[in-house]
Amino acid sequence: MLLRKITLSEFGAYRGEQSLDLTPKKNKPIILIGGLNGCGKTTLLDAIQLALYGRRARCSGRGNKAYESYLHECINRQADPTRGASVTLDFTIAVEGREHYYSVIRSWRLSGKSVKEFLNVFVDEQYGEVAKSTRKRPELKFSKVLSEGWADHVEDLLPLEVASLSFFDGEKIESLADPDRAASFIKSAIRSLLGISTVEQLRTDLQALQRRQAISDEEQHLLDEVREQEQESKRAEQESERAQQELERLTEAHAEAKEELEKAEREYKDEGGTLWEQRVTLESAHKAAATRLADTRAALIASAGGSLPLLMADAQLKAISEQAHRERVAAQAREVLDVLAERDTWLLDRLPEQAREDALKAMEADRAERAAAADLDVDLHLPANMASQLEALTQSLDGERDQAQKLLADAEAATEELAQLDRQLAGVPEKDDVHELLEKRAKRMRTVAVAADAIDRAIQRVAAAERHESNVNTALDRAHKEYIRTKVKEEEAKRIIRFSEKARETLGHFSGALLQRHISRLEVAMLQSFQSLMRKQGLVKDIRIDTDNFTLTLSDTEGEEINPGRLSAGERQLLAVSLLWGLMKVAGNRLPSVIDTPLGRLDSRHREHLVDRYFPHASGQVLLLSTDEEIDEHLLGRLNKSVAQTYTLSHDDIELTTKVVKGYLWNAGASNVA
Repeated sequence: MLLRKITLSEFGAYRGEQSLDLTPKKNKPIILIGGLNGCGKTTLLDAIQLALYGRRARCSGRGNKAYESYLHECINRQADPTRGASVTLDFTIAVEGREHYYSVIRSWRLSGKSVKEFLNVFVDEQYGEVAKSTRKRPELKFSKVLSEGWADHVEDLLPLEVASLSFFDGEKIESLADPDRAASFIKSAIRSLLGISTVEQLRTDLQALQRRQAISDEEQHLLDEVREQEQESKRAEQESERAQQELERLTEAHAEAKEELEKAEREYKDEGGTLWEQRVTLESAHKAAATRLADTRAALIASAGGSLPLLMADAQLKAISEQAHRERVAAQAREVLDVLAERDTWLLDRLPEQAREDALKAMEADRAERAAAADLDVDLHLPANMASQLEALTQSLDGERDQAQKLLADAEAATEELAQLDRQLAGVPEKDDVHELLEKRAKRMRTVAVAADAIDRAIQRVAAAERHESNVNTALDRAHKEYIRTKVKEEEAKRIIRFSEKARETLGHFSGALLQRHISRLEVAMLQSFQSLMRKQGLVKDIRIDTDNFTLTLSDTEGEEINPGRLSAGERQLLAVSLLWGLMKVAGNRLPSVIDTPLGRLDSRHREHLVDRYFPHASGQVLLLSTDEEIDEHLLGRLNKSVAQTYTLSHDDIELTTKVVKGYLWNAGASNVA
């Protein structure tokens, strides 16, 4: 199936008539549609589904509204509601090996207080028999039969359950990221998209054939019993469906309550609630730091009471040390002068007469030099051991200096820690300031707990309803068998029943084998897709799908099971995308993929992987609806080679209307992509 064109007339925010050519090109499957939030991307996705399925369409904007109310709200607020709105969807699809061209026009308008809806279907059944290059446009003809029976015909062309797998938005991807929700989706997808439901329906039809054959000529009281059991079976089935729907509603409510709780937790944290909870620890740490600072200061004061202040007289101590050295030298010189005088006299007496004069001059010069050394300008009469005492004092002061510097560093660190703790304590809110947030968080916790309890009770009701349905069906089968025993003489009935039972048994085996085959193929396709998209290549080694409950099991390279909670929100989103991609691969990529805002929680690397590896290969036709932050200029450059058409949904914030412009966001209005 290929979507060719969509035209919106006064639909939602789209004022007037807006058209988009959706036809892909060779090796360019992507139709890129950009727009800011609130510009009408999701509205466009709803329009496609509404054109095809009308009342049964799963439009995101409908909610619990009545269909007529929803149509009324879809008329542009500036348009005349009596003239109404319309959606036209053109597409081609192969029917019995031949391509047909369809144009479906769904329109509605206000008539009095009610809304009237009209559906017109045009078709060119010979479209695929003539080379498209030789035809300017399809030769469409109005079909009254198709227009009146379109609801049944579209189910033959593209069943709603199958289409829901092809059209999805970011919210749907996020819901599939929850393993509990993914299980029911996988079950539905495999049964509808891959043909399992067709086999099951055939088995059901054969059973109905058996029952009709069995009760054709039965006695009236047995016939009444069978009919009563059939009505009870129908009621039990409806009750089971209602219980399942209630469970789904409660599951969604529980998810919403968890989101509200997370929001309350963030508000509590942002307002300093975490600091308020840590206040006792902070106060204890503040007291300990203050004690350390006081002890350090006391040690510094004790050091200052000793010889440490002498460090301030360092120059004076050096001067005294030098003076002591000079006085010691002078004292030694004075002691030597007396000895030298006696020695010189003794030497002169023993020298020859001619040498005495020179020797006397030399000796007198030596004594004069020594006398000069002994003559001091200042003489403090310091003790002889003063120099050694001063040296010992200097060494002691060096040690005290090192100790004092360490104490100062400790005091500085304690002071900084105190300042940091003071700032943190200053940021701790008062209890009254966080009391309301505490109450709000506690209320949200209670809401989550109540929702969880409601889910448990709903699960029990579903199980009880399913048991009741099973018991009723068992009783119905017994009634049918009792009915059948009255018809043992009717060989034709027996033959039909016998062969239909064999056929049902064979179909049962075939259904099981087909299911296992499809699940095995889906496991491989999903694992390949996930590994292709993941940044952490070695995170997941294997993916398994349980054939009974359709739950996903992930395992790592060691074969250990991976709890989905270990995956980040972005990784769970990629897992959901891999599930959708894997289903499309197994189904043969024969459907278009319409993807609305798919990159919400992904980091840049994962976004690049989706742009490079998923979007160009998701299907033969990919309608990509994106904001400017999801497909930015960088990602657009990587995607361009696979893009056939680009459009921008330009929103007028004053008029509150949207128009379609060719080109993508930054180059909107420029020539379209070639």
